Amino acid sequence: MLRGVGVRLESILVLLGLALAMALLAPNFVSLSNFLNILQATAVIGILAIAATFVLSSAGLDLSLGSVLALGGTVTGVLSVNLGLPWGMALLGGLAAGVLAGGINGYLIAKAAIPAFIVTLGMLSVGRGLSLIIADGKPVYGLPPALTFLGQGRLLEVPMPVWILLGLTVVFHLILSRTRFGQYTLVIGDNEMAARVTGIDVTAHKIRLYMLSGGLAALAGLLFAARVNAADPTAGIGYELSAITAAVIGGTNLFGGRGTVVGSLLGALIMGVLQNGLNLMAVPAFYQQVAIGVILVLAVWLDRVRDRRPA
Repeated sequence: MLRGVGVRLESILVLLGLALAMALLAPNFVSLSNFLNILQATAVIGILAIAATFVLSSAGLDLSLGSVLALGGTVTGVLSVNLGLPWGMALLGGLAAGVLAGGINGYLIAKAAIPAFIVTLGMLSVGRGLSLIIADGKPVYGLPPALTFLGQGRLLEVPMPVWILLGLTVVFHLILSRTRFGQYTLVIGDNEMAARVTGIDVTAHKIRLYMLSGGLAALAGLLFAARVNAADPTAGIGYELSAITAAVIGGTNLFGGRGTVVGSLLGALIMGVLQNGLNLMAVPAFYQQVAIGVILVLAVWLDRVRDRRPA
């Protein structure tokens, strides 16, 4: 890994190689506008990948990211459009919905000792169902301009979602690599029993991790809704798989103890470049889903092979 940021050289080489391949195969791939499109489209998955990085680093799993994304966006849309609340209150309401969903996940996993796979799989269904109920099964159109600016506006000709993603990457990289919260996360993922012996409140920390994951998922949902100017309760289907894939490609260990936020950003960019190139080549979306699944399995396999190598 590159010192200081925890990024694997392999991830950088894969990104560059994939970009070169798409430049040769896909028409109009090499252009500033397409590059900005890739960054903007990557923002949502990138934020979800940050959430996945923290949970995976603690040897956890969050399969509800896509549904909580929809829940956060839907709550924000309903509060701002249907109920007419100020956009700031609606935004906070959407984020609070995500944090609450994550808190429920964390409590059931850490306190009730229910496997993370079962709990977050259940929340995947609950979150999606609540989104459909709240929005009466249909998208909520016409978000306030202040909200749509977050998804459609530009600063220095760079889309706002890109600025938000870059800012979050810096903040959470520092949190994971330089703070006690990040250290505790990695220690729990590496050896939970040892973490308890050293005095770490593992239960409380896990709850905080899932609350963080839910909040970031809701923020991603807000940006998604702002970009299309509609809070769609069906948004984010399958996004949890893309987020986990991006994190693992970037160097986060699927089984805990190692994580890199900057690496997850690279992983999200790899996913974005792949999807953009396939779209430009008119490859059907069904095949893109196959590609994402294959990449996830290969990334985990290569990671396990790498861990078995002698130092």
